[in-house]
Amino acid sequence: MIRNPILPGFNPDPSICRVGDDYYIATSTFEWFPGVQIHHSRDLVNWTLVRRPVERKSQLDMRGDPDSCGVWAPCLSYADGLFWLVYTDVKRFDGNFKDANNYIITSPSIEGEWSDPVYVNSSGFDPSLFHDDDGRKWFVNMQWNHRPEAFHSAGHTAFDGILLQEWDARTKSLKGPIKNIFAGTDRGLVEAPHLFKRNGWYYLTTAEGGTGYDHAVTMARSRNIDGPYELHPNKYLMTTKDHPDAPLQRTGHGQYVETPDGKVYHTYLCGRPLAPHRRCTLGRETGIARCVWKDDGWLYLENGTIVPDVEVEGLNGATPIEKPWRSEYSFDGSILPLDFQWLRTPEPERIFCLTARPGHLRLFGRQSIGSWFEQALVARRQEHHSFRAETVVEFQPDTYQQVAGLTHYYNRYKFHAVAVTLHEKLGRCVTILSCPGNFPDGSLVFPVGLGLSVPDGRIQLAMEVRDNDLQFFWQAEGMGAWQPIGPVLDAGVVSDEGGRGEHGSFTGAFAGVFAFDTSGRVKSADFDWFNYDRL
Repeated sequence: MIRNPILPGFNPDPSICRVGDDYYIATSTFEWFPGVQIHHSRDLVNWTLVRRPVERKSQLDMRGDPDSCGVWAPCLSYADGLFWLVYTDVKRFDGNFKDANNYIITSPSIEGEWSDPVYVNSSGFDPSLFHDDDGRKWFVNMQWNHRPEAFHSAGHTAFDGILLQEWDARTKSLKGPIKNIFAGTDRGLVEAPHLFKRNGWYYLTTAEGGTGYDHAVTMARSRNIDGPYELHPNKYLMTTKDHPDAPLQRTGHGQYVETPDGKVYHTYLCGRPLAPHRRCTLGRETGIARCVWKDDGWLYLENGTIVPDVEVEGLNGATPIEKPWRSEYSFDGSILPLDFQWLRTPEPERIFCLTARPGHLRLFGRQSIGSWFEQALVARRQEHHSFRAETVVEFQPDTYQQVAGLTHYYNRYKFHAVAVTLHEKLGRCVTILSCPGNFPDGSLVFPVGLGLSVPDGRIQLAMEVRDNDLQFFWQAEGMGAWQPIGPVLDAGVVSDEGGRGEHGSFTGAFAGVFAFDTSGRVKSADFDWFNYDRL
């Protein structure tokens, strides 16, 4: 059996692609660099992260991109001996504008080097590329309407339908007329278009209802690629809008795939809310549903409902491989372990290094933990509702403006951090910095005030998250047991729904290490190891 979510933790907007017996899923990475996560599987049960292909400055520079901007909704496909990846770099979040630039890159292999991007358009986000059986290629994306009537009318008409235009692979440009082929349903917020063809029909799936609890996968079809499109008899292939007790919520935004022997599946994003506040502390995750074609020529969930199951039938002979409860990272190599990412900058050598002191991750203190430009924060996804993360830091600050430590991080408005710094009265100390959803100013709170004095030497830092609760710990290495520091904090605020609410942000939670030096002297901090344990 396949157990959902198949990609736990922050892995939204899953685009699935099959090449032979190999399956690939590309997911959004937003402001985290490198861009686009690609997982691989041969059985739809076990998935392995294999590549983040948008990795060079020529492909992506997100410095200055606000929280929840950057890489939205990639589309992965295969044709003409190449993998094709379409993605958006969104430069604006709040207000009337999105400023979304759409690009295409290609590669003969997933794990090889990908091309520099070709700019396509900026009319909206969530682009995808469809390769028709006559050799023509079609580019679709939602259209964004910034005008006042779009923000003061029913139906969320800022999401102004799905645009279609032909893509010329030879000239690497769009050509021909632009047509608005689908306005969506009364659910509104139509986005995430994907086209596929079967038995002479063009099928269009979109996401509607926003990426919160009203989310849905809408389906339509037409004999002509430019429409008109008729709606699915149920309107929605899947949604949990009116099913608050379903374990997988917020289901929507995915893509259709067939196996070589004709079995059919559809990916989707989902969230697993925690009581009592219905906050998805793991962000938007990836699930997959088993589907069937019925005699009316429409696709349905195999279970006969519009609510996807936690467990679905996988491919013959597939056996789930249990992942280890502990992940240990020693930073012994010359490159960062694949589980880790950093924020925004395509110049990682300015914020971290693994060769300056072999066996250590060295962070170079740059801008504050709240910066949108250049901050030294390296982290991995939170994949479980309860976990413990530990690290050890060597750091000798000269001023209180130099801070380094461990963080539970979502964005600049939602994080908790325990860190080593300097105080003129306490000397070197451990303190807590917290931003529990304080939008729009991002002001900090300090649960332990000035902090606690600590001796010279290496300082170990830890945090335990148990559902909605977070407790920090510290100890001087080799000098006693772990000591709790500060009160139990609200870990649930480090979630999509924390702070501004379900549409205020929509990425995911990370556990990682950071350093900043707002004096501008680039004080470095060395981290010897990092452990992540499922609890």
